[in-house]
Amino acid sequence: MKKIKKLLLGRATIVALAILVQLLWILSFLSGVIVKYSFVNTVIKIIAILVVLIIVNKRSEPSYKIAWSFVILSIPIVGLLIYFIFGRSELTRRTRKRMETINRELEKELPDGTQYMEELKKKDKSIYNQVKYINDWACFPVYRNTATKYYRVGEEMFPDILKALKSAEHFIFIEYFIVEEGVMFNQILDILKEKAAKGVDVRFIYDDFGSVTTLPADYYKKMRSFGIQCVKFNPLYPVMSVIMNNRDHRKILVIDGKVGFTGGINLADEYINKVKRFGYWKDTGLRLTGEAVWSFTVMFLEMWSYITKENQGDITIFKPQVHQQEVFEDDGYVQPYDDSPLDHETSGENIYLNIISRAKDYVYIFTPYLIPDHQLLKCLENAAKSGIDVRIIMPGIPDKRVVYWMGQSYYEELLECGVKIYQYKPGFVHAKCFVCDDEIATVGSINLDYRSLYLHFECGVWMYQSSAVVQVKEDIMDTLKECEEITMEFCRKRPAVIRTFLGVLKIFTPLL
Repeated sequence: MKKIKKLLLGRATIVALAILVQLLWILSFLSGVIVKYSFVNTVIKIIAILVVLIIVNKRSEPSYKIAWSFVILSIPIVGLLIYFIFGRSELTRRTRKRMETINRELEKELPDGTQYMEELKKKDKSIYNQVKYINDWACFPVYRNTATKYYRVGEEMFPDILKALKSAEHFIFIEYFIVEEGVMFNQILDILKEKAAKGVDVRFIYDDFGSVTTLPADYYKKMRSFGIQCVKFNPLYPVMSVIMNNRDHRKILVIDGKVGFTGGINLADEYINKVKRFGYWKDTGLRLTGEAVWSFTVMFLEMWSYITKENQGDITIFKPQVHQQEVFEDDGYVQPYDDSPLDHETSGENIYLNIISRAKDYVYIFTPYLIPDHQLLKCLENAAKSGIDVRIIMPGIPDKRVVYWMGQSYYEELLECGVKIYQYKPGFVHAKCFVCDDEIATVGSINLDYRSLYLHFECGVWMYQSSAVVQVKEDIMDTLKECEEITMEFCRKRPAVIRTFLGVLKIFTPLL
């Protein structure tokens, strides 16, 4: 009963109902106008056609264009309203310009990485090309002098997070999509309060939509009362707005500029299996120690400046060398990167595409959702057709059933091309990892769905010949032992009505 009451009276429900009421009111108003003035219906249809023409001529994914064109032309009034609220990935021109200005200013402090790029060019031109893409288009350099450590599950990473936080002497930067009070976050918060009281610069960003069901609207005020500088990204208001479409899905934790954590793990108890949701929660993380942490520091400061509108001044005080003079461990090549919906460059997806298309022997993938666009789908299929061992590990127990079914709608097509698909029997896979040829891996926050690839702020780490590369592969090989391999029989034994339903769902995958 308490859970039902919380759901009905929760902020997410109230906001959703408020937006629905606004939507219904607009629809009612327009319907009344159409009845009274028949020419308005013609005007709306003309507007719908013009909007579809604009969508078709955009440089975006074909299936995205088809889905929105279908909805807008089928039900113009509803389709246009939904498109203007949820369909556009762009923020306002003023907002975009402000973010670009911040990024240009802070990214001046990043090293150019030329020395390491030249090393890679001599070693392997294909690897160099991948690094060059991230450097030139995601605008983050490649590093050495950085140790990597991969975590198979959240409960492995959590003790190291606590240890690193306790060691903080200068600053702690935290940026997460979901935060919820409980065993995990309460222990973190106790350390943050203690450090803030001692004068450590503690800054905290959480996404308001990601935490809408887990934190009260004014939780940032509670954090500030502890001496922690806290802001929420893109506050959720009960008003229809295109800005609500873009979320901060990144996971970043930086301590004193020399230690950084990222991956798929949020700050809630299911991520360390203290709470059971959808069976066993399989998620992964990555720790960097060394010079590459500087890129995550810059990413955080960019977002902090964007939200607070503060001028950061001299950010070199946050460089790892300032707070640790010894030489860092050298562990291969490490290149943190982010992906923004503001720059029209789908760098997260393109990094995945580069790994798949340049694979020589295998590509193994962890992903919670499998809703690929046309490019990604064909790249996976072509790799498998060319003899590359392509394996994808999906959840055995879903967190979102409709999205899970949508992922299954791609199984048959992928299997026909030779892609191997597995479902993790113990529970839910939330990890987002690629590993290729015992040489390359990436670990981060980017799912294989349209929201992650096109609409969210995301981050990850590309690695070459690092310790974590082998660790990712070993984890996948061990996880496969707990998986059920999906066969064509699995796909074809489903009733025709289910297969038809999945086919219809596929039309709408870009809209979710």
